[in-house]
Amino acid sequence: MSLKLNYGGAWARRDLVAALTVAAISLPQGMAYALLAGVDPRYGLFSAILVTFVASVFGSSSHLINGPTSAISLVVFAALSTFDPDQRVEAAEAMFLLGALVGTIQILIAAFKLGDLTRYISESVILGFMAAAAALLAIGQISNALGVRDKGTGAQHILYRLWLTLTQGDAVNGKALAISVSTLVLALVARRIVKRYHLPQFDMFAVLLLVSFVAFALGWTVPGVDGKTAIAVAGTVPAALPSFHIPSVHPKLFLELAPDSLAIASLGLLEALAIAKSIAHQTRQPLDYNRQCLAEGLANLAGGFFQCLPGSGSLSRSAINFQAGAATRMSGIFTALIVATVVLVAAPLARYAPKPALAALLLLTAARLIDVRRLSHTLQVSRMDAGIVVATAVSALAFGLDQAILIGIALSFMLFIPRAARLKSAELFVDAQDVVRERLTGDPKPEGFRIYDLQGELFFGVAPELEQVFSNIRRVAREEGLGHALIRLKRVRNPDVVSLERFEQFLKEAEEGGLKVWLAGLQPDLFDAFGRLHLTQWFDAHRLFRQGADDDSATLAAIRQIRGLLSAESGGEGRLYYQV
Repeated sequence: MSLKLNYGGAWARRDLVAALTVAAISLPQGMAYALLAGVDPRYGLFSAILVTFVASVFGSSSHLINGPTSAISLVVFAALSTFDPDQRVEAAEAMFLLGALVGTIQILIAAFKLGDLTRYISESVILGFMAAAAALLAIGQISNALGVRDKGTGAQHILYRLWLTLTQGDAVNGKALAISVSTLVLALVARRIVKRYHLPQFDMFAVLLLVSFVAFALGWTVPGVDGKTAIAVAGTVPAALPSFHIPSVHPKLFLELAPDSLAIASLGLLEALAIAKSIAHQTRQPLDYNRQCLAEGLANLAGGFFQCLPGSGSLSRSAINFQAGAATRMSGIFTALIVATVVLVAAPLARYAPKPALAALLLLTAARLIDVRRLSHTLQVSRMDAGIVVATAVSALAFGLDQAILIGIALSFMLFIPRAARLKSAELFVDAQDVVRERLTGDPKPEGFRIYDLQGELFFGVAPELEQVFSNIRRVAREEGLGHALIRLKRVRNPDVVSLERFEQFLKEAEEGGLKVWLAGLQPDLFDAFGRLHLTQWFDAHRLFRQGADDDSATLAAIRQIRGLLSAESGGEGRLYYQV
């Protein structure tokens, strides 16, 4: 897990420049995502320090930047929604425990080498989740953007709470609305300038600083005689680094947070691995999925004991890190150190950051979360993927993001397992030119023997299909009076005890019925499994052809022997088969 041993000045300069750029966006995002999760802004900054640092040290990707993310923050908010606004201490303790649970689950996933299973979770789950997350993110920031207090309780649905806020809530704060609109316009203009002139992406940070300065100059973020400000502010952020803290553990709370921790752990790994794979596809960097899972788990576990908001790989910060020219994982370490330095030096100034400005930046983030082109393409091209997108999105809006990600994962596996359980079988044919190919409807009936080809996973799920193939072989042999059948097993994988039992039973019944079965293309795992069954004690070993045992082909070698045997039995001379 060590960084490159030949790390030099050129790489250090690239990593440091990228880190400065990433840190500029990590600061406002850290505070904003903490507010999004409904907790103190400092916990988001702590996450941008510690979670980023630990994940960069132990990770596999050279460009992935970890820390607080909008998607994770939304699920954390859903998990803490049962706490009332005045229960901030209890909610914070629950969040620390949640982070520790998330980290533990992710470490266990890495320990059992389950990171590769993320390949079987459809990308459509993420698309649907992100679309719903963006909608919920925008809905959750409307009250902050308008400068009004949320109505309702955490136990009520977010859409119902929005309805109460807009219909029975306070009057819109004109100053807060002005700040929100100004921030949104300035952020859009700044991003266009950055892209046009290829400038470092300090746009969000620069806009937040500018708006905060204007609001302060106008006196809107300065407490009056009554101690209140004209518009809400982010709150005081102490000039301190994350400190060790053991979360309070209550059995009831532990059980309540278990489903949410599983959802966040799964979502976090999906998010991080998807981003890492996307960047690695461009850089050609090899990735170790299980190592990255371990890094995610260690970062969140450490974060749970150092008062951090749970985190994952950040799409925006990772993309900026890559585009800014980062060379190694040191860019993430530098980012964490820079954020820590700024927090120590300038944290008290965060109290002047207007909540409406942060809300506007989050509204813009919500819009950028949705990959409109990818989403539209998925909905048009595949009905199955479109169904997963819609089901995940609707589940998120109806039941919450924590339930939606679990539902989406379950749908992915439900759709994957039937596909994996399909055992493909085909009958092959030796034509007049001695070419082995798939037998077509108009081809003449083979004489003397039949050739069958099997493809797929030989596990318990394919047992019915395997039994059907064997029954068909026995039926054809009986009806046509065949004495030989060749089964090509070159493309079957991972035999388990159920499939091996079916094979053993079929071979014994075939021998008793006078049908000689030949097995060709045996892969090492299947050949070894037959050895453990002591197959050769009653089965002719000369009818077993291992893959790679013949210079030409195991299947061709078996065909030549069968044809030679049939020619000898009929008194004729068999032709050699030599072409596929």
